[in-house]
Amino acid sequence: MTSRKKYLVTGGTGFIGSAIVRRLVSEGNKVRVLDNDSRGHKTRLDDIHNKLEFITADIRDSEAVISATEGMDCVLHLAFINGTEFFYKKPDLVLDVGVRGIVNILDACKIHKTKEFILASSSEVYQSPPVIPTDEKVPLIVPDPMNPRYSYGSGKIISEIMSLNYGRHLFDRMMIFRPHNVYGPDMGWEHVLPQFVLRMKKAHKKQPNGTINFPIQGTGKETRAFVFIEDFVEGIMTIMDHGEHMEIYNIGNDEEISIEEVAKMVGAYFGRTISVVPNIAPIGETSRRCPNIGKIRAMGYRPHYSLSEGLPLLASWYVDNSSFADKKI
Repeated sequence: MTSRKKYLVTGGTGFIGSAIVRRLVSEGNKVRVLDNDSRGHKTRLDDIHNKLEFITADIRDSEAVISATEGMDCVLHLAFINGTEFFYKKPDLVLDVGVRGIVNILDACKIHKTKEFILASSSEVYQSPPVIPTDEKVPLIVPDPMNPRYSYGSGKIISEIMSLNYGRHLFDRMMIFRPHNVYGPDMGWEHVLPQFVLRMKKAHKKQPNGTINFPIQGTGKETRAFVFIEDFVEGIMTIMDHGEHMEIYNIGNDEEISIEEVAKMVGAYFGRTISVVPNIAPIGETSRRCPNIGKIRAMGYRPHYSLSEGLPLLASWYVDNSSFADKKI
């Protein structure tokens, strides 16, 4: 268990942020959340609302960030624009939030002499990794600066480099974690698993019998390794308890699975057989991604949910809440 502290969680009403907030509160910590709810929402934390302090502000607002950081023992910085469709459609916003955000939060920590800083990075910093499973020492690259997809990975690389170099002298402990395809109920609407579930729900209703043709982006042979949100939070707690200053940790599950197989698992949830229909993948899409989690395993971390166990929990939530989808899938 983490020692009881005062935590600021930026992006704390987001999918991952709210799960971390919930865990910190359950362990008796005082938690302040900074978020503008542009993509997150406070309802995720309704049941513990009276145990939190909320500051509704944009991470790009330097004065608000300075105010939010005052008196904190540790800052967990998660505020960023996630969701692949945003990388392509709003790369300038992704970078604006990412780069201004890291500058503001590090400046605020410097002003208030914050002792501990933990940065949420991303598996996107690896882009197309040369080694699978991928450990934390693989070089970080931007394959094509003209491709807007890399706005997100570039912003995370900038955030890592700034955190590491500020961290050398600014913090007693500074750590970076790289999430790998975290999923679960209420994770948002712009990600592959919710989109597969909602599209399959419509197809199942439209075509009650027979094999369903299910279009996907890419060949279907592309792979990912998905980690359920509860396992992911255990990973965060592991590094908070045992992680070391100036270290970087992959957090994920090393169960590599093809997107074709994922689609078939979604079909099976509805009791249906599907035939995957390949399509052109977005330019810059990575063909394989799977983390080497040996570093955090050595500290006792063990993911417990396989995708076959976690996917039905996600699917059930999205089927029950499909009327709230904020865009056409």
